[in-house]
Amino acid sequence: MSTETTDLAALDRYECQACGYVYEPTKGDDKRQVPPLTPFVELPDDWRCPVCGARTAKFSNIGTKGAPSGFKENLGYGLGVNTLTPGQKNILIFGGLVLAFLFFMSLYGLQ
Repeated sequence: MSTETTDLAALDRYECQACGYVYEPTKGDDKRQVPPLTPFVELPDDWRCPVCGARTAKFSNIGTKGAPSGFKENLGYGLGVNTLTPGQKNILIFGGLVLAFLFFMSLYGLQ
């Protein structure tokens, strides 16, 4: 394992297709003595999923935490909302719903 400073953009998370466990490279794996900041591709050959015991071949890349969802080539389309992180999209959606509710309730003040 490399203990040097690792590029955080290369620390993609991987999800087990058998059980849904997500390997977080920023946390590592305490049960298997994998230190934090260990990329998935640098895991030992005998490393298995801590939940179900699946091999690394059963994992798929789900990207970095907080990254915009979707394919990278599609991020330039739309009205700019494709580049928002999931948290920013939640604020936009639920903030719009709250604003619409407040406008609706303000109609009761018109007499």
